This record gives sequence, C-alpha cells and structure tokens, in this order.
Amino acid sequence: MLENWLLEFLFAMGRFFIHPLVYFFLIYSLVLGYIRVKRERKSFHTRIQDLYEEVRFTYSKGLLTGLVLSAAALAFGFGMPSGAVIVLGAVTVLLALTMQLRFLSPAYTLGLTMFAVLILMNTGILSGRLELEGISFAVLALLMGFFLIVEGSLAYKTGHVKTSPFLLKSSRGLPIGNHVANRTWLVPLLLLVPGGTLTESLPWWPVVTIGNEPFMLLFIPYIIGFHQRVQGSLPKESIMVTSKRIIWLGIGITAIAAASIWFTPLAFAAAIIAIAGREFLTVRQRMNDNSAAFYFSKRDQGLMVLGILPNSPAVKLQLEVGEIIMKTNGTPVKTVDEFYQALQINGAFCKMEVIGHNGEIRFVQGAIYKGEHHELGILFVQDDKKWGIEAV
Repeated sequence: MLENWLLEFLFAMGRFFIHPLVYFFLIYSLVLGYIRVKRERKSFHTRIQDLYEEVRFTYSKGLLTGLVLSAAALAFGFGMPSGAVIVLGAVTVLLALTMQLRFLSPAYTLGLTMFAVLILMNTGILSGRLELEGISFAVLALLMGFFLIVEGSLAYKTGHVKTSPFLLKSSRGLPIGNHVANRTWLVPLLLLVPGGTLTESLPWWPVVTIGNEPFMLLFIPYIIGFHQRVQGSLPKESIMVTSKRIIWLGIGITAIAAASIWFTPLAFAAAIIAIAGREFLTVRQRMNDNSAAFYFSKRDQGLMVLGILPNSPAVKLQLEVGEIIMKTNGTPVKTVDEFYQALQINGAFCKMEVIGHNGEIRFVQGAIYKGEHHELGILFVQDDKKWGIEAV
C-alpha cells in the first residue's frame, strides 16, 4: 500500500507540471509586469521593479501554504471529479482575462464554479464529455472557505510587500501618489480524483465520497488573486486591515460549508454569501480610501517618500515609504529642487532629518559617492507643471 501511495505522489507531481494553468499564469504574470512597468515609467520615467517581479512573486509566495493546505485536504479526503477540475480551470482563466485580479479571489473562482457545475449537471450540456458524477458541493464550499482564509493570510503577510507607486491627477489637477497591490499566488492543491489506480481509502476520511471506486492523486495549480489600490493611508496598514476582514469572512464561510456536509443547499448559500461578502469588502475599502485625505500628496513642510528604487542608496539609508524628509544637510526642504540643492552642500555625505511612521524624528545619514547625489533612488510627489517627476 505504501509503495502505491508513494508512486502515486510522484505521478501527482508530474501531472502538476503538465497542467495548462501553470504556464498560462507564467505568461499572465509577465503581462502584469509589463503593465506595471509601463505605468511606473509614465509616472516617474523609470521602473521600480523589473519585468519578472510578478513571476517571482506568483511562483514562490504560496508554495508552502499550498503544501500545508494539501495536507489538510488529504486528511479530510477532499475529492473532486475530473470534470469539476476542468470547469474550475476554465472559470479561473475567464476571470483572469478580465484583468481584474480581485475576481481571482476564491469567493469568485470556486463560488462560480459551483454554480457552473450545477448548471452543467441539470442542463446536460457537455454530457459525456465532462465527468461530474459524484461531485460533492460541500467539498467545493469547504475549499472556498479554506482558500479565503489563505487569501487573507497571504495578503496579510506579503500583499503589502513591494507595492507599486504611481501618480494620478486630483480633481484640482494636482499629482497625487497612489500605491497598488496586484498580487497572484500559485497555491498547489492535492485532490483525490476518481479514475486512478489507488483503491485503499483511509478510515478517518470524514468527507471522502469515492467509496470503493479507484482514484488518483492530482496536484492542481490553484491561483489566488488580490487587488487593492491605496491613496488615503500607508499601503501596509490598509492592506492588512482588508486581509483581516477576508480571514474572518473565510472563517464564517467555512463554518457554513461544514454544515453543508449534512444539508447540501447550505453549500450554495455559502457561495452566495462569499461572493457578496468579498464584493462588500472591496467596496468598503474603496469608499474608506476615497473618503480619506490624500496621504501621498505635496505638503507645506517636508517631502514625503512615495517610493524607493531597489538596490539604490536610499535602501542603504534605510528610508521607508511614507516617511517625511524635513531637512537635508541641515536645510529645510519641501520641493524636489530644494532637496537636490541641499544634497550638493556636501557631495560626499548626506544627513537627513526624517519623521518616521511613529511620528517621531530620526536622523538618517550615510556616505554618497560623487555623482550619486541625484541618484539616491527616492520617488516623491511634486507640484510640477509637467505633472510628473523623475527619481532623485
């Protein structure tokens, strides 16, 4: 028995790498990177991260979480017929093509998959081509709840990392700094699929419905998407608040889904609540952000850091997004020109008086090399006739 399971695990890993979604989202991540770079160049005449940042992020941040969730799915005996796996993949691709990453939330991908499968089963569309017999809507609902918790957890831990800054015009025609988090996570999920060679069911499986039918193990590349634009607060604070709300939504959906094991209609109630709840969280975040005062805007005193270029002197100086530079080399600054002129007071050393996130003043200092005074790698919002700035 053990040898059969180990061999099936190897086959499952091989099936993962031939799944079309693995390569679809490789191309998709490159497209997202291209769009981001184009937006950043329009605002700052330079890119922040390189074109491949989205690829690295998508294919690294969710792997460990996927392994943990796969262990839980195996322990519960989550099974899904091959036809449902195909429908889930098709729904994911269609939602991805909208280029609205928030639609790649599990609330939409798994919730709409449930209704799509129900329609296909009741109408007979594609009958004989898709294997949907024996599907458990309770399993789909439970996966939706689990993945919502995963979405919130991943966004809480990594959603605010390396957000992309850009500039927009306010109603008065002034440049306003924004940050956007466009995130996708590839989370490998292990499922039991009827039609394989394994026949030994584990006695503790509480959900499995395969019975004596042979089954196989299948790793699927499940994709979670997250989008949030921030202009009224620090990106980290706003994203972490939204993430906590998603986690609580996922916990509630999981509780309803668990009850659907005994009463199937509750699975569809969970899907409706998940879609409505996730949409409500998006609308609420936008309304709160729009009602707040612009956080990244030109100020009467000091220069607020909108962005930091990677591997730049600003990184070595340990400056952070959202901090306000009040003085440079002892000179008060409130425009980029004044900042530039103050840097030239001492061509080999830079000392700044900075107001940190805690509202307290701290001093940042370090050596700069000749010619580096105009290449510190700091992005600011500046009242400029050209409505845009270059990195300084």
